[in-house]
Amino acid sequence: MLEIIFWLGLALVFYSYLGYGLLLWALVRVKRLMRPSAPKPPEALPALTFVVCAYNEEDWITEKIKNSLSLDYPPDLLHFCFVTDGSDDRTAQIVQQYPFPPEVHWQLLHQPERLGKIAAFQRAMAQINTPVVVSTDANTRVNPEALKRLVRHFADPQVGAVAGEKRIFMAEKDDASSAGEGIYWKYEGLLKKWDAELWTVVGAAGELFAIRRDCYEPVPTDTLVEDFHLTMRIAQKGYRVQYEPNAWAVESSSASVAEEMKRKVRIAAGGLQAVVRLRALLNPFRYGVLTFQYVSHRVLRWTLAPLFLPILLIINVILALNMQGIYPYMLAAQVLFYGAAGAGWLLERRKLKVKILFIPYYFCLMNWAMYAGLVRLLRGRQSVIWEKAKRAG
Repeated sequence: MLEIIFWLGLALVFYSYLGYGLLLWALVRVKRLMRPSAPKPPEALPALTFVVCAYNEEDWITEKIKNSLSLDYPPDLLHFCFVTDGSDDRTAQIVQQYPFPPEVHWQLLHQPERLGKIAAFQRAMAQINTPVVVSTDANTRVNPEALKRLVRHFADPQVGAVAGEKRIFMAEKDDASSAGEGIYWKYEGLLKKWDAELWTVVGAAGELFAIRRDCYEPVPTDTLVEDFHLTMRIAQKGYRVQYEPNAWAVESSSASVAEEMKRKVRIAAGGLQAVVRLRALLNPFRYGVLTFQYVSHRVLRWTLAPLFLPILLIINVILALNMQGIYPYMLAAQVLFYGAAGAGWLLERRKLKVKILFIPYYFCLMNWAMYAGLVRLLRGRQSVIWEKAKRAG
């Protein structure tokens, strides 16, 4: 029985982190052979609103405005909406006093009360009537071609949202959180590309995404990962969420491992909350390929895979002590992996950088965050009004 549990658990963990990517690659290759994708006919550019939700971003907001104004899109079709709800620094004042060119359409929404990003975004959506809405974070830089790249996917009426690519700026002096976060998002970008080619992206990152205004549906204001929940609800309606790697938003990495953990724990709590609230998507008889992608890419990573990691180690110890064969070697491999993660942690504390150790270290941090997020969610201690993680300069 222990052997069965061990091998099933090992297969599940491997599938969650690597196996799904390999299977997805194979499925996409088969789909390309059977049904080559035809280029979409060009369409006239739609009017769109570019929404920036900013909370106490006085250090970034001027650069964000400059970056926004550099986007390549017809001024008569582009509207800017800056939402600074709850900010008690100079963020709203900087937006209000910025010398926007006269041809630029912009508005500032501000209220003293802070209710969280999703409440701020939904307050903006209530006033927006353009057919396309693009959302981005205040501390990101978007490439000039991003808007045209995003909206071209809406030529397909089956597309309800488009996810941009999140990139992490990594300096040579950055720590394990930077390297790990950068590698993670490169892998995620590859999975999103293949997910979209198979059927749909499984949730967009809040740094940059676009939605059809007609597909938008408000989500509960206590939603912890609003970008994921919002775009998954669009997919649940039968629309596709496409991926555009040439529309990217780049941000600095977290200032430290401790700051990165703030984000990871919040996202973990939000992921577990989403599994409960989007449980209808677990029905493959109704949602088919979407269920397969959702469970494989997200649900397993947020639930069973982290649960099995310590179980696999404990069972492996028992099997190695009582049986011969491969089990002692499997245990040695596990000990070596976790030892590398521990070495990464020790070197990180001593400001020594061995990048090969960042991957096991960051992997362990991600899975530890799932346990911390579960505890925080069960205790009701994770609020939508979360503490921002400090970013590297």
